[in-house]
Amino acid sequence: MKRIDKIEDSKTFRSTTTALSEVREFVNRYAVEFGFGDKDVSEIILAVDEACTNVIKHAYKGNPDAEFLVRVLGSGMEFQIVVRDWGDSFKPEEVPVPNIRDRARKHKAGGLGIYLMRRLMDTVEYRDKDKVNEVRLVRYLRNDQRS
Repeated sequence: MKRIDKIEDSKTFRSTTTALSEVREFVNRYAVEFGFGDKDVSEIILAVDEACTNVIKHAYKGNPDAEFLVRVLGSGMEFQIVVRDWGDSFKPEEVPVPNIRDRARKHKAGGLGIYLMRRLMDTVEYRDKDKVNEVRLVRYLRNDQRS
């Protein structure tokens, strides 16, 4: 498959966990077209899935009538996904780094979203301004990945 050098698209989704499969398909298509391999695509999708789940659970507190926007941008070697919502904001710097061993030992589920996003992506940025929240996830295509 020939790599597409420039990508820009966005789509609005309902704030429900059933919409997550649509988000994954949307991002998957563009990540593959941009030139990422299976492992990278899976990691990108997991990070986006975590960001969107946080919007659904925390920003909108499960309100199925709310919506969020997912925007995909790719240019040069930079592939980015922006997740935008209009729900409650939060302060990611106040979220402690989880102790993975402790969580596993105590069989604690959840609470790893921000940690996973930061581990899986090259850049993770959060901003809230004028009641608009955005998470910007960036992954760089390496020279050895170009098709």
